[in-house]
Amino acid sequence: MNVFLVLAFLFFIGSVAGWVLELLYRRLISNGKWINPGFLVGPYLPLYGFGLCIFYLISQLNLNGILIVLIMMISVTAIEYIAGIIFIKGMGVKLWDYSNEWGNIDGLICPRYMLFWGVLGAIYYYLINPYILDSLSWLQDNLAFSFFIGFFFGIILIDTIYSTQLVVKIRKFAKEKQLIVKYEEFKATILEQAQKNKEKYSFIFAINNNVKTIEKHLNAYMKTQIKRTNKIKKTIHLFLKDKVRLKKKGENNESSNSESEQSESYSKQ
Repeated sequence: MNVFLVLAFLFFIGSVAGWVLELLYRRLISNGKWINPGFLVGPYLPLYGFGLCIFYLISQLNLNGILIVLIMMISVTAIEYIAGIIFIKGMGVKLWDYSNEWGNIDGLICPRYMLFWGVLGAIYYYLINPYILDSLSWLQDNLAFSFFIGFFFGIILIDTIYSTQLVVKIRKFAKEKQLIVKYEEFKATILEQAQKNKEKYSFIFAINNNVKTIEKHLNAYMKTQIKRTNKIKKTIHLFLKDKVRLKKKGENNESSNSESEQSESYSKQ
């Protein structure tokens, strides 16, 4: 079968399945909100599409199963890091943020989510890969589905152009304010503002492609970030203040105990 068609099919399946997975993760585990994940507007995440293609290609290697899963984990983690750097350096936005995770590198990758990719790689290699050839044979026998995949890529292309226009406008604001916009938090801020003002919120088109509207949302986002930063600074200040107070209290207690011991010594003499 044509390798390009195989990879196109896998990219489609991975992108859509990854979007569903991330959507449910945000709603049920992460922040309890229905936030459209990723950079694009539509229901797909290209990172997972590329990931599934890599899983398929690596699974063809004649290596030990555990080694193959490790290579899968490292490869997709590397792609995740490169993609994150490209968006930060090139567009001034941070699509995900692992800054609070242990062992993170630039807030883009961390051991926890690296393990997550390893688990997905193991699930694919041991549970899905043995049956993937049957699915590809079905695709070969149903060429009409190939036209659907072509339509899917056409939609992604249009979406990429639209979403890039949005990010260019966001980048201009971020550059002026010397700010890195965290895309997920930015979308969450839009949702919170809509709920607060009892306005209509669009799940798919959360960010309106209008300069004034974008600036309005970005200003609200920036204020939220400033409040959060000030709150953290205040918490750290109070913590350090309490620590100093406890230290002084301990020193005073030690001083009092020392004076008491000295007075007892004098009285005995």
